[in-house]
Amino acid sequence: MTVPVSDKPTMPALDLAALLCSRVCHDLISPVGAIVNGLEVLEEEKDEETKQFALDLIKKSARTASAKLQFCRIAFGAAGSAGAQIDTGDAETITRGFLEDEKTKIEWSVPRALLPKNRVKLLLNMMLIAAQAIPRGGKMVVTGEGEGFSVICTGTNAKVPAAIPPLLTAELNPEQPVDAHKIQPFYAGLLAKDCALALSMAMDGEAVRVAAVSTGTPAADAAPSVPLTAG
Repeated sequence: MTVPVSDKPTMPALDLAALLCSRVCHDLISPVGAIVNGLEVLEEEKDEETKQFALDLIKKSARTASAKLQFCRIAFGAAGSAGAQIDTGDAETITRGFLEDEKTKIEWSVPRALLPKNRVKLLLNMMLIAAQAIPRGGKMVVTGEGEGFSVICTGTNAKVPAAIPPLLTAELNPEQPVDAHKIQPFYAGLLAKDCALALSMAMDGEAVRVAAVSTGTPAADAAPSVPLTAG
């Protein structure tokens, strides 16, 4: 990843990698732990109703773990070689599989195309940030705006988590160290800089808007998008 030179202190690459790994592991602990617990119940219990409950838990947790892994592979992983492009249709599919449920609905209006991988990684990270604005569920409307993206969130008591906006600049503050809980929005800010975009999160009336808009400077990963047909 190429990040524009800044006079602000930067995070060492090893620290960034370690914190991102910690974040992914944290996300996977819950469903994997549930699978282990379910297997233990299957081994120890003889009651058929309890065993069926455990089996259902294992199936649900395995689906959750798989959805998270597929999402994290693109949102945080290499996702191909340098300069690779990613289909936004694939990004939509894995995002719905991970974030959409009976409480949260996604309206995806990003044109299907092959985009430079860091732009797609940024979009997925924006979805993670947006989901934190509606912890009780709601609706996320995702659009492509020129070179950038926008996610509008509506739901009960939708709000901007106070800790997130300062992290989106991807600039270190010695008084507010970045840990595994804060690394994801910080990383999203790094991706935005790499794409020559400015990332923000703010209230828009009663909704929350997460936006990435062009800064007017050339992006480090400037490969053009390639439109795709639905077929």
